[in-house]
Parts: sequence; structure tokens; C-alpha cells
Amino acid sequence: MKLNDNEIRDITRLLEEGKPLPDKYRFSLFGDDREIELVWNGKSGDVTNISLPFQTIEHIDEPRLEKEVTSQLDLFDPITGRQLKGWTNKLIWGDNKYILSSLKSGTVRDQIEANGGIKLIYIDPPFDVGADFTMDVQIGDETLEKEPNVLEELAYRDTWGRGKDSFLQMIYERLKLMKDLMANDASIYVHSDPRVSDSIKHIMDEIFGKDNFRNQIAWCYVGGRVPKTAYGRRHDVILFYSKSQETPFYWQEVMKPLNEAQQSRYKYQDEKGKYRLMGRYLKDSPIKGSRDIDPKWEKSHPDLTFRYYMKEGTLCLDYWNDINQLNQVAKDRTGYPTQKPVELAERIIKASTKEGDIVCDFFCGSGTTAEVAEKLGRKWICADLGKFSIHTSRKRLIGVQRLLKKNKKNYRAFEVLNLGKYERDFFVSGLTRNDDSINDQIVKNKELAFNSLILKAYQAEAVSEFRTFRGKKNNRLVAIGPVNLPVSRLYAEEVVSECVEKSITKADILAFEFEMGLFPSIQDDASKKGVDLVLKHIPKEVFDKKAVERGTAKFHDVAYIEVRPHIKGNKLAIELTNYSVFYTQGITSLTEEKLKSGASQIIVENGQILKLSKDKEGITNPREQITKKWSDWIDYWSIDFNYESKKEIINHKDLKTGEKVEKWTGSYIFENEWQSFRTRQDRNIELISVPYELNNGRYKVAIKVVDIFGNDTMKVIDITIGGRI
Repeated sequence: MKLNDNEIRDITRLLEEGKPLPDKYRFSLFGDDREIELVWNGKSGDVTNISLPFQTIEHIDEPRLEKEVTSQLDLFDPITGRQLKGWTNKLIWGDNKYILSSLKSGTVRDQIEANGGIKLIYIDPPFDVGADFTMDVQIGDETLEKEPNVLEELAYRDTWGRGKDSFLQMIYERLKLMKDLMANDASIYVHSDPRVSDSIKHIMDEIFGKDNFRNQIAWCYVGGRVPKTAYGRRHDVILFYSKSQETPFYWQEVMKPLNEAQQSRYKYQDEKGKYRLMGRYLKDSPIKGSRDIDPKWEKSHPDLTFRYYMKEGTLCLDYWNDINQLNQVAKDRTGYPTQKPVELAERIIKASTKEGDIVCDFFCGSGTTAEVAEKLGRKWICADLGKFSIHTSRKRLIGVQRLLKKNKKNYRAFEVLNLGKYERDFFVSGLTRNDDSINDQIVKNKELAFNSLILKAYQAEAVSEFRTFRGKKNNRLVAIGPVNLPVSRLYAEEVVSECVEKSITKADILAFEFEMGLFPSIQDDASKKGVDLVLKHIPKEVFDKKAVERGTAKFHDVAYIEVRPHIKGNKLAIELTNYSVFYTQGITSLTEEKLKSGASQIIVENGQILKLSKDKEGITNPREQITKKWSDWIDYWSIDFNYESKKEIINHKDLKTGEKVEKWTGSYIFENEWQSFRTRQDRNIELISVPYELNNGRYKVAIKVVDIFGNDTMKVIDITIGGRI
């Protein structure tokens, strides 16, 4: 379309004034032949291509029975009964954008392709603008509302900071990455609600092609309030697409179970099963139409009757009204707010995969997709940004392994992964040497202002002559981790390296979050080099000016564990004897001030959980301590009886040659050989392990504890079996 002189003048004037152009000029100027495209503020087609190695934090596998092991020595360790080869399921903690990018371009892609590729992706992204990472944590008969940590709040802000615009950009980039990962015959289901489902459908039409749209499924359920000014909302939307038209996607018809009313119509039974009598329609028949008839007709009019046998169910249509949301007292309820029923995941997985296929969920929440996939004999990869989500899923999946083992059914090992600790700091932390561009990035991201804020709250003075340190407090130098990622081993090693280089003997690392499995090994390594290294959590109150001025923004140490070994002959049991935490969540005085008459609230103060309350007259009651003993903090603990038996090897592709590179990180993989944990149904926890038999020799035994907030810490002890070696 040719522009006339007036249109050219209008466009020129608008551009000079910095104003947006009217939509009418869009196609004439840019020649875009797409019929419909969803556009939002900040839309970008750029997709991250960062490839980071995955760090194996933990390997979890219930030992097999001796019969199973001896019959498959090529797969299982004959001594421990644990899986040695074959596909290992993956539970990944981190930002799914970087996880997807690393799966796409890294060495795990080779494993995926060798196992047939990803055949199904089901995601349930956080589509509620009011959603956050707040969790209800059960402590005895009380419930504590766990606040999100700073990393989770940043992720929430990235997703909803610009409202729907930022949510759409988040899901747009991730869907593009997911499509690249999928096998050509794969399917994808995206779960949303009517507030964003129309926008997501436009995005999926753009990415997957409108010809690959299969269904818009309405998941109907009951419950909830009915608004006074609208119809009650009682359904979510699940969009179902295939990847390609050229390659047929897998599809298996799924039957919807008959309800009680439908089953009650089958009143009779013979050797073939339950049936009902039906009348055949004939023009001269006294039976008008096909309907249930009296059994007397079968004898007197056999030519006008037939037996209709009860089937497994009816074929599923695109509205599902036979699966309800989980209620708060459901037996399989984990406490995760967005948890979906297993029946929903089961229907999707059965319809779009067969046994042995890989199923993925990159917003896995409490692990429902992984649980169902494991029970149905599928392989799986699941990921989530929330550490509490990963912890909840881990407990749930150990329960699945135990159940399948009890029922003598097959199951696979799974591993808990991080994004690689040896690479990600190169694009985030600014700690690599001689990299001016990174320093420029720090300035642009206002990290200097962030450091100043932290140092003020920590009551430390700023320093500038160091590579990694940002402050000094008394005789200790202070390093501050990145605001948007956990402190990694590389970061900590760089801090220790500068300490050794400059004869610094005392150092603190402050962080909002620490990488899983980082301590105590990093402190032990530092101690061997003459460095007293202390790790402290930065409280969220540093962003509260009044809290900083009052000195109530308390930095707390990481937790520590005390254990007692029990050795009898060649058998070793570990007893957990103490666990100390120093968390603070909420400020007691402020909470009591704001508390209404007759109300109560649970807070955390210096490692103690307290219940604050007021009576009906507004008088403050004495504070009630909920955590009566140290073990109340423990939600889960596990043991690796031979910690240094499995080196952690990371694999990544050389960016220049594309060749696979293997590297020992200097760490070991925690092989989960015994564990005890609480569930919502059973709040008890064992504090001494079962005896574990070891050969004579010296061993490093690792004990891992995860607290009720989902934070983990570990202790490694030296044990000698069989006397002097």
C-alpha cells in the first residue's frame, strides 16, 4: 500500500514527537502478512540461548529386592540395589527459562533424544495475578504462613510486575523454548483460567500454528464462592496442541468413568458382565424407540430385545466435569496452594503418551505430574523455582518409590538438580576477573546501591579495593551474593581464593539464598586454607527503612546439625541429636500492634515459632511458643553412608568446538540411602536411622536435614568401621 503525502507528513510528525503510530499504518509500513498476532507492551521474540551444566545435588532410589537386583546386574548395584544405568528422572530447582535453554542446548539433550525425545509437556503456570509463593506450613496443630524469599518475590515481580504484559512475555519465551525441546510427535497442554486463556491461545497459535490446535478443554469443578455481580466461575481452560502436522502425534482415546447413576441402569448380570435390556426399534413394533424394557419382553419377544453390556466408561469430550478440585482435607493434599488432582494429570498422560515416554512439567508445584508419570511407567523431567516446591515433590516421589516397591512394581531413580555452579556467575555475579563489561552491568543494575543498602543493615562500612568484598565489619570482610540467584560454589570459591591471595583470615558471605548442598563443605574447604568463613542469610527487612533504623533487620547464620554415630560391629546407625536455626519472619512488636482484638498470628523470631494473640477486649496475651523442641523444625532428613563414593561430574558442550567436555567439580553426589520425613497425614519423624552394614574401612558419612521451610543443610562426619585401619 502506497502512502500519500498527508500520511507521510503525519508519520514524520509523530516520530519526531516520540509518539506511537496509529495501528492503521502497521501493515502498510511493515508488510506483515500475519492475519492475527497478539501484541503487548514489551513483546520480544528474543529467546535466551544460555547453556549451563546441571549440578546433581542428590540421587534418590529405594533399594530393590535382591531377586530384582540379581536378575538385572547390568542395571542395579548388587550390594545396594540401586540403579546404575538407564534413564534417571530429573527434579530441577531453578528459573525454568535457563533450565529450558540448558536442556535445549546442553548435554542432557543427548540423553533426552536417546530416550525418544520429550513426548508430552503439561504446564500449569501461575496465571492468577494475586498468586505468590506464600505457603502454609504445618507445625503441630498450628499453621504458619511462610513468606516468599527474595528470589521468589523477584520472580513474581518479573512475572506480574507489568501486569498481564509481563506474564505474556514470560510465557511466550518459555513456550518457544518448549517447542524446540519437543519431539515432532509430541503434544503440549497449557492449563490456565478464563482471564488469560484467550491471550495464551493467540500465543500458542503463533508459536505452534493454528492448524496444530487440537482442543480447548473446559475443566469443570464445584465449590468456591459465587460473586454477587457475575456468574460463578467454575472452570479452568486447558489448551491442547500438537507440535507438527507432518508427524502424527500420539493419541489414545480416554474413557470417562461412569458415574453411580449411569452404573445403576445396568440392573442385570450374566457371565459376560452387567447389562440392561433394550428394545429394538421396528416400524410395526409396539416398542417406540430404543429404551429400557421389562425383562418379561426378553422371553416373549426375543427378536425385539437385546442386552446392552456396561462398558468401562464413555469417551471423553472437551469438557470434563467428573474431576473435582482437591479440597483442604483430601488425603493426598500436600498443602501446596495450586495442587491439581492426580486424576487430571492421569487423563492427560494416558491420552498423549505410552509407557516409557518422557513427560515434562516446568511449573511442577507439588509434583503431581511426576507422581502420575512414575506410577504410569513414564519417564519425567520436572522443574520449579520454589525450593519448597522441590522439597515437597521430593518427599512425595520418595513415597511413590516406596509404594511401587511395596506393590512389586517397577520404578526409576530420580535426581535433584541445580543449574551448574561453575558457569552461571559469568553472566550474573560480576566476580570474574578482568571483565569490565560485567562491572558496567553491575552499575546499570544499580548493584552498588543494593550493596550499600545491605551494608547499612549489617552495620558494616564499604570497601572498594577488593575483587569480591564489598564491606568490612570489625575484623571481618564482607561479600554480598547476587540479588537474583542463590550464592553458588564458584562465588564462594572466588571469595576464599581472594582471602588466600591477600592473607585474609575472616570473611562473611551474605545472601538471600544459598545453593543446595553448598555447606558445610565450602566452610571445611575454607578452614583447610586458614579462612574462617561464615555464611549468613540476608533478611527481607533490609528493604524496610524503619526496620534498618531500629536494628530489627537480623542477619542469621545458616543452620547447623549435631549427630551421634552408633557403631555395632559392621553396622552403623546415625542419631540426630540437635538442629539449630536462626530464622526471623515478622517483627514481634509491629505484629502485636497491628493485631486485631480476638485475632492471632504465627511469627518466627530468632529460630523460635511464636503465636501472638489478643483477647476480645484487645489485651495482648502472653506469647505462646509453638516450637517446643529442636526437632519441631525438622521436616526431612536423610543419610549417605559413603558420601565420597560418587564424584560429581558435570558435562557441557564447548562453545567453540561443540564437543562434550567432562569435569569433576571437586564435590560428590549425595546418594540418599535412608530418609525419614513428615507428611500431612503423619507428623511423626524418626530421629535415629536403621543400622546400615558397611565393610571395614574409613568412610565419610553425610547427613542432610531439610527444615519446615524447605531449606537444607548438611553435615559430613568421619567414621571408621572395623577398628584401626
